[in-house]
This record gives sequence, C-alpha cells and structure tokens, in this order.
Amino acid sequence: MPNNLVSLIIPAFNEEKTVGAVIDDTAQIMNLYGIPYEIIVVNDGSTDKTELAALSTRKAKVLTNKSNHGKGYCVRRGIKHAHGDILVTLDSDGEHKPKEIPELINPLFQGCDVVSGSRFISRRPEVTTKINQVGNFLFNSVILALTGRQVTDSQTGFRAMKREVVDKLNLQSNGYEIETEITVKSLMNGFKFKEVPITIERRKYSMSKIKILSDGKKILTSIVRSTFSQLGEDPKPQSLLFENFTVDLNRRTEDMMLNHSNIASENIVPK
Repeated sequence: MPNNLVSLIIPAFNEEKTVGAVIDDTAQIMNLYGIPYEIIVVNDGSTDKTELAALSTRKAKVLTNKSNHGKGYCVRRGIKHAHGDILVTLDSDGEHKPKEIPELINPLFQGCDVVSGSRFISRRPEVTTKINQVGNFLFNSVILALTGRQVTDSQTGFRAMKREVVDKLNLQSNGYEIETEITVKSLMNGFKFKEVPITIERRKYSMSKIKILSDGKKILTSIVRSTFSQLGEDPKPQSLLFENFTVDLNRRTEDMMLNHSNIASENIVPK
C-alpha cells in the first residue's frame, strides 16, 4: 500500500464505554499493515467521560466541542484538523470494525475517489433493524430518482475518501445528514464512488441518538440540496422550486415512515 498518511476521524458523543476500544483497535490494525496514520477524535460536548477515555489511550488527538453540535459538525471539524491525503470516518460506538479499514482504503489506489462501507451488501445484513432497512430503502430510492445512481447504504458512517475530493465537496451539514451529503455530492459531481461490504454489530451500550422524523427530514432535505448544488456552492433554500419540492417530499416521507413502523417519533432511524 502506498505511503500516504491516513487521517481517521471519529466523532463521539457520550461513548465512554466504547471509544477507547475503537481507538485501540484502529491503531492496532493501522500498525499491523504499516500504514502511516493519525487518529482524530472529536468529542461533541459529551457529558460523560468520553474525553477522558479517548485521551487515556494516548493514541489519538482529541478535539472537544464546548457543547453538542452534531455529527456533521464533528466530521467537518475533524477534516479541518486532518493532515492526511486519505480521510476515513468511523463511529465511536463499536459498530464499525477497524479491521475492515484496509478494504475501504485499497480502492482509492485503484482509481476510486470515495469508498463507502455498506451494511446491506455484507454477509450479515440481519444485524440491522427493520426501521434501518425501511429508512435506507426510502433514502436510497430518493437518491436513485434524483441522481440516477444506485446505492445500497446512503447512511453509512464508515467510509474512506481522498482529501482532494473532500475539499471540493463544500460540506455544510451539522447533523447525521452529513453522510447523505457526502454520498450525493460525490455522485452528482462525477467522482468515482464505490461501495464495499462491511460487517457491523449492534450497539452494546445505549441506543442510537438519531430521531426518526426530525433527522429523517434533515436527511431528505440534504439529498435534495446536494442534488441541486454544484461544487463550491450551496443552493439557495429560498428558491421556490427547492422549497416546494423539499416540503412535499418531507410530508410524503413522514407519512411513509409512519405507515411502515409503529414506533414513536423519537425512536431510531438508520444510522
């Protein structure tokens, strides 16, 4: 593998029980393969001992937000502080397997620009919940309709990207919709996008922090916004076409998601 520095960005919010192991496992696999790396943990205003757990590993640079800003904000802050030619994002809750990082990185040296880990082409798709599957199907269908490109897991947080490509995407999201923004902008702007199978495990501690309706609407808005945007710019939300399309899509989506599940509005959506 070429001698490129890899920056591994790990957003974390109240993950004191898992973030240390994620850092240790990440460092172990990078050392095993002899890949130059840096680990950047962005602590998003955690109220538990996440910061201490990350610092105690002595293997990561820890950036701490004074208050909670959201996953997208953390990813963007991590990118800003990263020095690598290759950027890898992974979650701090232990669902992603650091041992699969080389499988995400390798395609970048074969012409790919963005490589996303997909839970739905893995050998163990059953680890995702029914609502994960319904939500992903919905979001992926909207992306297909708007971009003409098929993806299986638009909401994955486990991916590898070339730094030069990320710098051109003009990422704006503060929340979980950052995943969709990266996916759609990569597809719409002609970058070579590839999905590879990953294996995940269900969270062992606490529940996902994503909210089905509020975050779902943000994700859909991000899909539309990213579809209409061009490199280096952001579409004007006040545009009548953009606004009307987004409002109608959000309304239809809310109805569909409620019809497909009996969970309340503050339960889990795809992560």
